Amino acid sequence: MLASMQRRKEKREQEIALLSRRKSMWTEVWQRFTRNKLGMMGLFIIILLVILVAGANIFDTHDYAFQDYTAIFAYPSAQHFMGADNYGRDLWSRLLHGGRISLLISLCSVIVSVAFGAFLGSVAAYFGGKTDLAITRLLDALMAIPNLLLAVAISAALGTGPEKTVMAISISGIPGSMRIMRATVLSVKSNDFVEAARATGSGHFRVIFKHILPNTVAPLIVSSTLQIGGNIMAISGLSFIGLGVQPPTAEWGAILSTGRQYIRDFWPLVVFPAFFIFLTVFAVNLLGDGLRDALDPRLRD
Repeated sequence: MLASMQRRKEKREQEIALLSRRKSMWTEVWQRFTRNKLGMMGLFIIILLVILVAGANIFDTHDYAFQDYTAIFAYPSAQHFMGADNYGRDLWSRLLHGGRISLLISLCSVIVSVAFGAFLGSVAAYFGGKTDLAITRLLDALMAIPNLLLAVAISAALGTGPEKTVMAISISGIPGSMRIMRATVLSVKSNDFVEAARATGSGHFRVIFKHILPNTVAPLIVSSTLQIGGNIMAISGLSFIGLGVQPPTAEWGAILSTGRQYIRDFWPLVVFPAFFIFLTVFAVNLLGDGLRDALDPRLRD
């Protein structure tokens, strides 16, 4: 009885020590990240964009769907901060509300693709053998098709709309996440703490989810951050060619697609949506580079 109580006490102490080490590790990561000026600039831009699009009802100046026929192709002015489109709709308001769609689709796509990719990569690397071969060859076939082309094919098959765009971009992003997770798990599964967990009778999925996945978070965070930028470009590209979000729904790529036929006559309809897309992708890439440097143990001072 006393021996059992002593073992439980030692186990609790080990868990507390492990949590403490993880907390101190993430504190150290944050401190290293804050010393990266470009990474902090990317984080600041992203926070600013999120505040603007999340509070679009506060920061807009007009109803984004209201058609003012007296303001058709109005250039930037005090009344219309970024001008008005071919239906007289305020461009600033449409870009703020369109950012909700673009960022939400991108984030949902990353979550879905990373979740499935992480699960498949972990299972393939942990079990190996025929399981690894089957999963790897299946995803190799998907990786043989460029991501955007695969997303175009899936969108053409499923149709248009935000939900279907999420599915198209998520499926095309699974192979990349799976490859990263498989390589990371292969380097982690031979560690002593994994062998100890197996020796104490832990099941396969308990070992994967409790002992392996928490130690593979860093590469996933970096790849997910960089993937957001790629997803925004893919969403905009699909909307631009008519396979993503369709008018009258406000979305950056759809707005840019509308402006292509007026590119020579009315530059605000092309320049401002392109600027929002560029700024978001640029900031996300800066953030991803900063996180990569902060999470790299070789860069500890």
